[in-house]
Amino acid sequence: MQQASFPIYGVDPNMSASNPLIRQRTFADIRATLLARQEIALLDVREEHPHAQAHPLFAANIPLCFIEVDAYTKLPRRDVPIVTLDDGEGYAEVAAHRLMSLGYTDVSVLAGGVSGWQEAGGELFRDVNVPSKAFGELVEAERHTPSLPAEEVQALINAKTDMVIVDARRFDEYQTMSIPTATSVPGAELVLRVRELAHNPQTRVIVNCAGRTRSIIGAQSLINTHLPNPVFALRNGTIGWKLAGQNLDHGQTRTQANIAESNRLVAATEARRVSDKAGVKLIDLDAIHSLVSQKFRTNYFFDVRSPEEYVTGHLPGFRSAPGGQLVQETEMFAPVRGARIVLSDSDGVRANMSASWLAQMGWEVFVVDGAMAVNFCEKGFGQQALPPLPVVKKISPATLNEWLNRPEKIAVLDVSPSTHYRQAHIPGAWFVLRSNLTNDWQRISTAKHYVVTCRTGILSQFVATELELLVAESGAEVVVLEGGTEAWCTSGFSHESGLTRLASKPIDRYRRPYEGTDNPREAMQAYLDWEFGLVEQLARDGTHHFSVL
Repeated sequence: MQQASFPIYGVDPNMSASNPLIRQRTFADIRATLLARQEIALLDVREEHPHAQAHPLFAANIPLCFIEVDAYTKLPRRDVPIVTLDDGEGYAEVAAHRLMSLGYTDVSVLAGGVSGWQEAGGELFRDVNVPSKAFGELVEAERHTPSLPAEEVQALINAKTDMVIVDARRFDEYQTMSIPTATSVPGAELVLRVRELAHNPQTRVIVNCAGRTRSIIGAQSLINTHLPNPVFALRNGTIGWKLAGQNLDHGQTRTQANIAESNRLVAATEARRVSDKAGVKLIDLDAIHSLVSQKFRTNYFFDVRSPEEYVTGHLPGFRSAPGGQLVQETEMFAPVRGARIVLSDSDGVRANMSASWLAQMGWEVFVVDGAMAVNFCEKGFGQQALPPLPVVKKISPATLNEWLNRPEKIAVLDVSPSTHYRQAHIPGAWFVLRSNLTNDWQRISTAKHYVVTCRTGILSQFVATELELLVAESGAEVVVLEGGTEAWCTSGFSHESGLTRLASKPIDRYRRPYEGTDNPREAMQAYLDWEFGLVEQLARDGTHHFSVL
């Protein structure tokens, strides 16, 4: 590959010692870029679990495994400054090379990695989606968002108090476990829908999530839009509820769908007022074309309605990003810090409320104004932007089913995320991480045919070319399952569940202390203690540009 022309960054112009094509950027230079609000994508290319142990505040976790799959969607501008990082594993340089091969022209590696960041005086953060969680703690600290402890809320339920509890998490999280009597109203939907649930202005409204962030942001959203009702966050969410020894419901389906036009108009007026106060700009469809033509800036276009609404029709070029999750996981939807974000909806509420929070988090945000129903003409989720896929030999699910009944040795390697592997995989398939393929494939028995699969059959095509090099001396054949494990299951063939055959440790998934129903009390309490300390960490870091209304 021809060497790209790179500017020299920071105080250390030396190229990476192990590869002369990749330059390094220092902590001091990256900090200066963040303080100047210039665009930069700081990518932690380790798996999610090690990422969650320690990383810089604005490091977005895009594991090495998924660089080719995610890059064109999440890093739309090919000359955006990108810095890859790890903690000495060597992934950062490999990721940098892959990005360069995809056409990115300003790629470098963090000098010294995570340890070097800390040694240079940088603050390191634990867990995932830290910018949003830290911002939520700052909101509570500055606005003193009212909250009630689990014991008091349980007493109100027992007394049949005039009260509604709304769960601001995703619907699937709500179904897993929920506060008794709670209704599912995901974050961005709260301002739009709560007036339907609490007609009486004396009715108490309590917002809960799993931990703290979404309940704080949700409750404060209602307060900011002048909901007349008494509004509270459930202090510490379902974690606090479980630590109090109280019972949770499971499998609930309560939702709020109908919206009176009078309530929508009130909510839209209030949401726009808050959005104006936060400095959010309105933009019409013609002006969007002007933004796109400006090649020197990164633009993200998101539809913040529910996925069910999105697939029925959305503005062309807008990706689905339900507002509550966008505010909660901003760095994952938009890893280029300093980029512009454009939001759309069909009601004038959800985009403005989501935008108001993003603006307070330091983003330049626009809300689409004046779009008509006819403009929401693109249907479905569309195809993810991908580079040309490798040329590999493929077999159908039916052919694989025949092969598995042969006496000769067949090895199936599943390179899906471990969450998908756990849900369903081909019987006997090995779970293996692409990032550890070189070492971990040797744990798999020698075979005449190696079949690589993943959930959709896309990632496996990239992995197959790497596996071919590893098994070349043996003369074994490497093929890809066409359509992946989804095609296998839809073809009616049997599958297994669980982590049944591990060639790699499932470190691609960090187990959140607030998810599931079997977390140790110590882990839940430690998570809350960590959240309480985020405001002090923000102050030490000093690069966030958060400003709470």
